Amino acid sequence: MSYSIQEITTVLGISSSSLHPTRVAILLTDSRKLSAPAETLFFALTTENNDAHLYVSELYDAGVRNFVVSKMLPEWDSYSDANFLKVKNTLVALQKVAAYHRFRFDIPVIGITGSNGKTVVKEWLYQLLGPDFNITRSPRSYNSQIGVPLSVWELDATTELGIFEAGISQPDEMEHLEPIIRPSIGVLTKIGEAHQKNFDSLQQKTLEKLALFINCKVLIYDEDN
Repeated sequence: MSYSIQEITTVLGISSSSLHPTRVAILLTDSRKLSAPAETLFFALTTENNDAHLYVSELYDAGVRNFVVSKMLPEWDSYSDANFLKVKNTLVALQKVAAYHRFRFDIPVIGITGSNGKTVVKEWLYQLLGPDFNITRSPRSYNSQIGVPLSVWELDATTELGIFEAGISQPDEMEHLEPIIRPSIGVLTKIGEAHQKNFDSLQQKTLEKLALFINCKVLIYDEDN
């Protein structure tokens, strides 16, 4: 599936009056994974260890023309054929675009969270249900604030069932992931001590994880958890 750059700007709440018409099919956050430049929208994410704005020129030279940025650098002034979508927070922008994409699908989606076993349960369900459904699932353990939107973006017109895992390491993170996955079926795996240091208690972490299931019709969990 693809979206016009104008539709993307509407989702992000920014002006599209001066943009070059094009369509976006690929969301990219890692410049090393570039595959189809003409269809790519690059999100220049800023982390404690890296600032992806530094890779914009490299990607431009490789053929990318669509960028979501939180600042404009002087060396980009000559890129007159590129679209720069300037936002306050590029990670939030990525999550908004993915949530919009998820909203287009009226299909069952399984959301999995817990401290341990998320990926194992996801792969087990994939093997179990694969013969009966065309499934889109999280690749490997893509369950972070970045991994979840990239996973959900893989939903397409052939998908009959989605299976996505969500992991958190800080309070308030799940509220950003729930609208992206929007599960109708929830699976809660074992709650343990993993990532506990940023939570006041095991109960707090459990409640944070349960926020993924606020709109679920069915929740599967171990009563002894």
